Amino acid sequence: MRSVFKEMKLSSVLLLLIGSAILAFGLYNIHAMSNVTEGGILGLTLFLEHWFGISPSVSGFILTVLCYFLGWKLLGKLFLVYSFISSIGFSVFYGIFEQFEPLFPDIGTKPLLAAVVGALFVGVSVGLCVRVGGAPTGDDALAMSLEQVLPLDIQWIYLISDLVVLLISLTYIPVSKIMYSLLTVILSGQIIGIMQKIQFGKEVLSVQ
Repeated sequence: MRSVFKEMKLSSVLLLLIGSAILAFGLYNIHAMSNVTEGGILGLTLFLEHWFGISPSVSGFILTVLCYFLGWKLLGKLFLVYSFISSIGFSVFYGIFEQFEPLFPDIGTKPLLAAVVGALFVGVSVGLCVRVGGAPTGDDALAMSLEQVLPLDIQWIYLISDLVVLLISLTYIPVSKIMYSLLTVILSGQIIGIMQKIQFGKEVLSVQ
């Protein structure tokens, strides 16, 4: 483990915390206010609760642990350390933002705007974390892991996994609500993919 800490870069840790802060800000001020249904693990936990009565507190924990375990096996210990930093950072920043009133309390009345702006926050924030090798959520750990074994860019892995969850969610959620979620996951996934290809300079951003 000591060798892992030697591999860590201060610039990478700072970017993980910046990305986590942006993600927390967007989820608190946009997603939580608009009630846009999610894909990924969150959407799957809601599906399991609706049809099988399994609490998200149980299914969410199990699925997230499995995703991080897979990431550790395929991406190594440094990935696990960076993911821990980004996850803790997200929780801390979200707790801080919760101490203030939401900046956009009425954004739920404008679902299209919420879907687009929410996607920007998620795409940029997660894109930064994934770029330096950390996964703030289980969804990101799964996407980063599958990118290692599948001939697909990460944005398409995000899209496919989210589409699967959103499609099965149609069994209990109206199409009108799913459409905005679909727009959000398509945009956020593509933005994450773009973030991986933009050349920021090897000294600043580098995949570990």
